[in-house]
Amino acid sequence: MPELPEVQTVVDDLNAAKLIGIPIVSARVFWRRTIAEPSVRMFCRWLKDQNFKAIGRRGKYLVFEVADGHTMLLHLRMSGRLHLVSASVPRNKHEHVIFSFEDGRQLRFHDTRKFGRLHLLKDPKKILDRLGPEPLAAGFTAKMLTKGLTYRKRLLKPLLLDQTFIAGLGNIYADEALWEAKLHPCRLAASLSTSEIKVLHRNIRRVLKRGLNNLGTTLGTGKGNFYSVANRRGRNKDVLKVFRRTDLPCPRCRSPIERIIVGQRSTHICSNCQKI
Repeated sequence: MPELPEVQTVVDDLNAAKLIGIPIVSARVFWRRTIAEPSVRMFCRWLKDQNFKAIGRRGKYLVFEVADGHTMLLHLRMSGRLHLVSASVPRNKHEHVIFSFEDGRQLRFHDTRKFGRLHLLKDPKKILDRLGPEPLAAGFTAKMLTKGLTYRKRLLKPLLLDQTFIAGLGNIYADEALWEAKLHPCRLAASLSTSEIKVLHRNIRRVLKRGLNNLGTTLGTGKGNFYSVANRRGRNKDVLKVFRRTDLPCPRCRSPIERIIVGQRSTHICSNCQKI
């Protein structure tokens, strides 16, 4: 599932493509369940002859501000990606929503697993206000993280993956941050010392910034892997320390990386560096 660095890379690509202000000639939907709300008919009707006035991100959501005051939210989920192509390019069977622009280009939502969802809302707060703080924002401080962790009796990794706790952090970057901080994912959140929380805070931000600089993480060549709008593979796989590196030597101590399950999620650790 695309996480903060991957979603931000998509946003940056869309803004570089200069879609802002270009009239939308039509919106067509080929898989009805991709539209979470409103109805498909109203979704297409409300977007016709409109334009996007801003494209941004909140957590793992792409946020499209529409000129008429609506907001379109897109969650890519497991395999969603966006293609920006000429209208003359034949439609791929996995392209479930197509926005046609006046300049002859089309923005197509491609989703092999069909888990991605689009919302078109007058007030996006009912979704976005549920999300936790942005981990790369100036307001996300070690003090804020300390306050959030102090009384939590949840396991550390499932809490970090909770989007109401921190927005945008997912499986890849949680594993990487915990390895960098030498923290076991099964530690109770409330058990962390002040110094450990400061180290965790610093490394959450570090691994996300690294992912951003590398244009995200593409793990393989399958249809469900991340590609940017510009059809680029993310380079961050080359610098991952533990994620999907089972049995390879830990970059720090050379012990073999282990794969365990935490909160029903595949998790990668060095049991020598990250002691419970």
